[in-house]
Amino acid sequence: MIRPFEGIRVVDTTHVLAGPFAAYQLAVLGADVIKVERLAQDPDQVRTQGPDGALNRANMGTFYLAQGSNKRSIALDLKHKAAQDIVRRLATRADVFMENYRPGAFKALGLGYEDLKALNPRLIYCSVSAFGQDGPRGSETGYDNVIQAASGIMAMTGTPEANPVKLGSPVIDYGTGFVAAFAIASALFQRERTGRGQYIDLAMHDAALMLMSSHVTSYLVSGKEPAPNGNAYHFATMGGYATKDGYLMLGASNMRQQKRLWELLERPDMVKTTTEQRIADRPREAALLADIFVTRTSQEWEEFLVPRRIPVSRVRKLSAALADPQIATRSLLHRHAALPGGTRSYEVPMAAFRFAHGGPSVETPPPALGADNDAILRELDFGDDDIAALRAAGTI
Repeated sequence: MIRPFEGIRVVDTTHVLAGPFAAYQLAVLGADVIKVERLAQDPDQVRTQGPDGALNRANMGTFYLAQGSNKRSIALDLKHKAAQDIVRRLATRADVFMENYRPGAFKALGLGYEDLKALNPRLIYCSVSAFGQDGPRGSETGYDNVIQAASGIMAMTGTPEANPVKLGSPVIDYGTGFVAAFAIASALFQRERTGRGQYIDLAMHDAALMLMSSHVTSYLVSGKEPAPNGNAYHFATMGGYATKDGYLMLGASNMRQQKRLWELLERPDMVKTTTEQRIADRPREAALLADIFVTRTSQEWEEFLVPRRIPVSRVRKLSAALADPQIATRSLLHRHAALPGGTRSYEVPMAAFRFAHGGPSVETPPPALGADNDAILRELDFGDDDIAALRAAGTI
């Protein structure tokens, strides 16, 4: 079956996580993604990051492997005019161009939107930056942890005693990647109607605030800062509780669920009929639930409550989450035959959804740095002598 982005070429000059993850999501849906990388002396830093030292030294770190499938790699020194010309040739034949360098950096190289638009008016050009291309903070750079701090999400994470706390996963990077993939897909759809390319100015800081939309609106209405409440919610039937052997996250959120929960716990006297009643009686409810949940193990509570339609989960480590039989039914992971330079197979996350037909799939493993130099250059009408000269000059 034809996947959504088959026939779409993406020139991806981004590095680290948010941009490459966005390009990866396009790649598993069929796009021909050409990753434009720096030379081996200064590779994308994620190629050297992960728990396996041998892979890091081979520029194939697990942080890179997680988002490198289905891509091709060309390694260039963009300080060379010849390398800049190669990028222009790529952009001329591309549908999408992505970059996440400091605002203004690509414009200074003659690779800004207006420069490439003149060569290819149908080009979708996506710039991902920390705070956007303009404004008082436009020139600043930042990573996930910096944006977590700047956006307010870190200040509301943790407990009153342990705060601020960075989220365990780089959710701003991944959230920005999803937003970028959505923005690019939207621009491609728009182009089908208008025939025109588009410039996308995407800020990680904006994406972080979108991930906090309810908190943003609540603050703008009430003027009250969101507090670091840890695992507690407005309702006692939503939140975390210690069990005999671990910790349980309870999610009896709506009125029907809280009623069902209290009846299952043989405390129908605690059932409330209004939201105001639940908030007012929260301290008493929480104390009672704490006494009840500590009487059984987390698994026993799951086995009791889940079949009775109470949302609940014991707090699992990643190993236990991945071992859940549900994972095998979801086509979330793709297994590659072998690690680079080894024989042991490995798995990577692919996409968070399935299609009835023509959905996400992985065909090729993450490429080595510059693995596709010659093939890509030949597609751009470079001859063997031209390629040899570029290599001798240190351009590739």
